[in-house]
Amino acid sequence: MVQRLTSSVALLSRPSRPPQTTPQPQYPSKAELLQALPAELTRFNPVKAWGSLGMSLGLSVLAYGVGTQIPLQLWATPLWLLYGAVTGTVVMGLWVLAHECGHNAFHPNRRLERWIGFLLHSALLVPYFSWARSHATHHAHCNHLEQGETHVPPREESLSGQITENLRRRLGRRLFGWVSLFSHLVVGWPLYLFVGATGGEDYGRPTSHFWNGPSTNQGTRPLFPRAFRGQMVRSNLGLLACLLVLGGLALQFSPARVLCVYGLPYLVVNLWLVTYTWLQHTDLNIPHFASDQWTWAKGALQTVDRPYGPLLNLLHHGIGSTHVCHHVNPRIPHYNAWRGNALLRQRFPGLVRYDATPIHQALWRVATGCAAVRRNPIDGAFYF
Repeated sequence: MVQRLTSSVALLSRPSRPPQTTPQPQYPSKAELLQALPAELTRFNPVKAWGSLGMSLGLSVLAYGVGTQIPLQLWATPLWLLYGAVTGTVVMGLWVLAHECGHNAFHPNRRLERWIGFLLHSALLVPYFSWARSHATHHAHCNHLEQGETHVPPREESLSGQITENLRRRLGRRLFGWVSLFSHLVVGWPLYLFVGATGGEDYGRPTSHFWNGPSTNQGTRPLFPRAFRGQMVRSNLGLLACLLVLGGLALQFSPARVLCVYGLPYLVVNLWLVTYTWLQHTDLNIPHFASDQWTWAKGALQTVDRPYGPLLNLLHHGIGSTHVCHHVNPRIPHYNAWRGNALLRQRFPGLVRYDATPIHQALWRVATGCAAVRRNPIDGAFYF
């Protein structure tokens, strides 16, 4: 078993485009996947849950406090850049815990959990209820070209696919990679929230996390049904409250101070968020499926765990290194996901994906090599 697991991990550590003669592996059913994870893994541990929140919240407050002391002078630019990188990295831990609240994985008291998630995500300008719904759609249809959500690639024959592939040919591999990094890591998150960039085919364009009127609901199925509008408004009110607080602080201390203290870490949080989600479901050897090929188990098992190291796994609660378990059962809290991942690898050693490539190298490989997908005539799946 150990030898088989080691060989499968080594194989997945060097992703490349799959050969055209390799059929898909035999996938388990959804029930078989869920049975590999005992119910005790969903058990709430108050010490670990509140301890994780206390750590992330305490470090975030401390980091923001440092930002209030850095001079708004040109010579302090290196300090501001360091502050933004460190604070954004720390605050990402709060983002992860708010995400866990949306899965009912943080606390058994659902009302308390909603308030925690709502407050944390609103403070980070995330529409809590709206994003929780679109994220649930992502979990329900992972790597599904039509019904999936977030990081859904265009098909090569589609208009967006043709534009993307033509851009890659014109720019060349290196320049296309830089454009892809910018479009994902810098502007990708707001574009997703406002217009549904990289959303599933069935939901149409544009979609919006802020309003679900006719202009943002033109697909064959709604991402946000009309009945969800009340939750959407609540999400927007949370964002408005945060913006009012930031505006008040700008009037009291100066817009420049608020932009530096809040804005720089905000950009870094978004960078981490997209880095995680992009690399969790995208690579040269990761298939996407049309309706005639997709199953829930197939989609969930295209999730990739990666080596973020002990410090980032501590600060970000293992979100990038235990994501396979999270996709099989998102109600398992982060502190139990490590054991869940081990059980899945033991039960399905050839199917649980792990890529040991250093993160910066994997990011560059994905940015330069992943544009539009085409169907593999052998296994029927779609690959970059």
